[in-house]
Amino acid sequence: MTTTARIRGFITVALLPAFLLYAFFVIIPVFWSAYYGFFDWKGIGAATFIGFDNYAEVVKDPIFWKSFKNNMLIVAASVFGQVPIALILAVLLMKSTLFQRIIRASVFMPMVLSSVVVGIIWGYIYHPQIGILNFLLDNMGLASWKKAWLSDPKISMYALMVPIIWNYIGPYMIMFIAALQNISPEIDDASQIDGVGPVRKLFVITLPMIWDTIKVAVVLCISGSLKAFDLIYVMTGGGPAHSTELLASYMYNNTFNVFRYGYGSAVSTAIIILSMLLIAGSQYLMKREVR
Repeated sequence: MTTTARIRGFITVALLPAFLLYAFFVIIPVFWSAYYGFFDWKGIGAATFIGFDNYAEVVKDPIFWKSFKNNMLIVAASVFGQVPIALILAVLLMKSTLFQRIIRASVFMPMVLSSVVVGIIWGYIYHPQIGILNFLLDNMGLASWKKAWLSDPKISMYALMVPIIWNYIGPYMIMFIAALQNISPEIDDASQIDGVGPVRKLFVITLPMIWDTIKVAVVLCISGSLKAFDLIYVMTGGGPAHSTELLASYMYNNTFNVFRYGYGSAVSTAIIILSMLLIAGSQYLMKREVR
């Protein structure tokens, strides 16, 4: 047996336990959930086979598509909010001075907090009577801008984008800093000798060299946004009038509040399919951009 074959065999054996655990707790439940989508089941008792009725109801339900639209707003806020801000911060904080380390820790701190805590904090910030946001607007002479931020269906979804962006900038910033630090210093020296300015260097040299990391960040943004639940559930519970309903909260409400486990399974399967389509589409577009 060659050395390469022995190394591959060792890697396969070492990864096998982790793969079996992943298959048991992730892959198999996904297919099991899709299977239960074909049944009318209350969680207890016998399940009645109803074919594609649950999936057809998902496609026809306007609340499902409203939830999908809200999720797309979260995806857009994450991809075009978290990633650019994290990239700018990574470029500015790439060096390891004491001040930059403090700023990095401050930016990363929201990620350490529980999403429930983040939701409670921002719930108080947005509170129409005692919230600091309306207090600041009032003291700045902008009382006309005061809103019931989480109770107005017209703006509640947009108000929720701010804490979502704020909460998840840190991990992407750390990813980009690691990618930037892996760029050889010789490339930086060569760009200075050629007289390349900092802005041109960013778009012509730096971004292409960390493009794979950016693609990973976009995948994480999309997948994380489509399964967003806890922060929204704590702050609004999907209301008012389903204005902040997301796919995950819609699935949760139908499964555990209405006890339609079969329909909830169909919704969760639809979420997985939509996630795969969006991730595949984003990777295709970003691959074409590189070319």
